[in-house]
Amino acid sequence: MTLTRWAAALCLLGLAGPLSAQDAVATSPKNTKVVLENDRVRVYEFWAKAGEKIAMHSHPDHLVYVTGGGKVKFVASDGKATENDMKAGQALWVPATAHSIDVMTGDVKAVVVELKK
Repeated sequence: MTLTRWAAALCLLGLAGPLSAQDAVATSPKNTKVVLENDRVRVYEFWAKAGEKIAMHSHPDHLVYVTGGGKVKFVASDGKATENDMKAGQALWVPATAHSIDVMTGDVKAVVVELKK
């Protein structure tokens, strides 16, 4: 799947739905580590193993760089679920979103760069 199709798929997951969910780092302190934060961006590492579930959370516009792959189910704030194979080396641009995550296979790892307004 091309980068454009990945971004489109993430958007179609309902990830542009209501953003009333909590902050991604606040909901997953065992799965995230902030490595840089200033008035323009927040950069953090994310990791989760098969079987782990990440609670509903939101992101502003952000970039995701996948460093460890696996199959992931995203559940949008409207309840729509979509499964995606995340591959190491992928870079994804994702508009502001709200979703939960269910890691189905693999050790998913990523660097997330969230833009601040």
